[in-house]
Order: sequence, then C-alpha cells, then structure tokens
Amino acid sequence: MAGSSEARSRLTAFGNQLIEVHVWLREQLEDLRDDVDDYFDGKGLPSRDLRAHCLSFCSALTRHHTGEDRGAFPVIADEHPELRKVISELKTDHNRIDWILGNLEKLLGNLPETPDPATAANVRAELEGLSAIMETHFIYEEKKLISVLNSMNVPGWREDKPDFLLTEDDDE
Repeated sequence: MAGSSEARSRLTAFGNQLIEVHVWLREQLEDLRDDVDDYFDGKGLPSRDLRAHCLSFCSALTRHHTGEDRGAFPVIADEHPELRKVISELKTDHNRIDWILGNLEKLLGNLPETPDPATAANVRAELEGLSAIMETHFIYEEKKLISVLNSMNVPGWREDKPDFLLTEDDDE
C-alpha cells in the first residue's frame, strides 16, 4: 500500500497544483481580455457584467497571492531559508499586481455605457501590464518553487486546501 500512497502524493504534489492554479488564472485573464475586447467592440457583456467579471477575476488572483504571502511563503522560508530573497521578490510582484488590479478595477468601475476609444486604450494598457507581470511572475515562481513545493509534505494543506491552491471549481 505504500506505493499507492506515494503515487497519490506525487499526483497531488503542491507544486503541480500550483501550476494548475497558474494555468487557470491565465485562462481567467484571457477570458477577461476577450470580454473587454468584445465590450469595446460594441458587442458582448454590458458594462455592469464586465465589472462583475473583473471583480471575480481580481478577487481570485488576490486570494491566490494573499494565500501565498500568508500561508505558503512563511512555510517555505522556514524550511528553505536560501529562498527568502526569492520570496521577497515574489511578494514585491504581488504588490505590483495589486496596484495594477486596483487601477483596472477603477477603470472598469467607471466604464461609460457606450464604449469610447480613450477608455478602451486605458483598460487595454492595464490588462497588457497585468498580463506581462503575471506571466513573468508565474514563470519565475514556478522555476524557483515548484520542486520545493513538490518535496513538501504539509498535512494541513492536504486536509484543507489552502487559498493559494484554490480555483473556482474548489469554491463550489
């Protein structure tokens, strides 16, 4: 039976789960970008629904990063002090992403009922910035932390999945 338990542990390795969450967040951002493009092209969601979609995405990304900052990163820093600089850099990225999310939420919170080119340019610029920093952040985080997370055994994380490993499907 030990072989079965080891196989299940490998299948549910925390680093692999983190990659799955990153893939899901990338997909959610792409969906938001598509909805923004549709809105500014005069088709798609009404402005209030677009704002709701943005808030949902922003909340999921914030929950993920807050979960890392408060849950995963302290555990990793304790067990792997050599990664403290990496964790500090990742937290700095989280702050930058939060700032962009705040800008995006403000822009989408003030959307005109009729799309206009100036607002479209501003929203798309924020989304481009968010996409760029998210992608570099995720790649760096995966490069530096996946093997460490996969080697960790934190029973509490298996019993009650922490926020940094949750997707929308987990909320249901």
